[in-house]
Amino acid sequence: MHWFANPARFMRIAEKLLPWVAGAAVLSIAAGLYQGLLTSPADYQQGETVRIMYVHVPSAWMSMFCYMTLAVASASFLIWKHPLADVAAQAAAPIGAGFTAMALITGALWGQPMWGTWWVWDARLTSVLILFFLYLGYIALVNAFDEPERGARAGAILALVGVVNVPIIKFSVDWWNTLHQPASLTRLDAPAIDPAMLSPLLLMALGFQLYFVVVLIIRMRAILTARRIRALHMVEPGVESGD
Repeated sequence: MHWFANPARFMRIAEKLLPWVAGAAVLSIAAGLYQGLLTSPADYQQGETVRIMYVHVPSAWMSMFCYMTLAVASASFLIWKHPLADVAAQAAAPIGAGFTAMALITGALWGQPMWGTWWVWDARLTSVLILFFLYLGYIALVNAFDEPERGARAGAILALVGVVNVPIIKFSVDWWNTLHQPASLTRLDAPAIDPAMLSPLLLMALGFQLYFVVVLIIRMRAILTARRIRALHMVEPGVESGD
């Protein structure tokens, strides 16, 4: 990964990859929405409400994936001092917060007709809400210091401490009696979902992951550009005084 440590090299590679990844993301999400909303069958118990799953489940997956990306980048920043690691972490945090908020909102929209309530202090729901607050806490902490280095270090420590919440989210339905249904795709025998529903679900998951890569690249480029402008502004007074 140190081969990507040069910001200029990263910017060149990102510029070439961005249109291809963006195109693949649009196609995957469009195909997933078409199948999920128009061609997949309604569930025999949930009816048409099951279609919320095609947004809710990939969003929930991405909320954890984004946090693991944030944690790995934070560890790389603290341990190996990778020059782009904190950039990747700061770029990933708002995206992960967005996916987590989408998972919570769509979960509430699904829960009201299925459970008869918008919210319940279920183990899975509560741990996902904590994940959302961890994202917000990271974003606030990084921007709470005048020195960017101190903010990045403090945020990285918080991100690593918060990793303990990810396995709690994943296994909460197995460890405690909850209203939330257990896993349907990661069973050892076979996915407990019809292939007609599985196909759009996986397409949406792929599309969301590609979307994450697209926005991550865009945000990383924006942060690097902002840092370069800030560095130039810090140099200018010295140049003028030397004249």
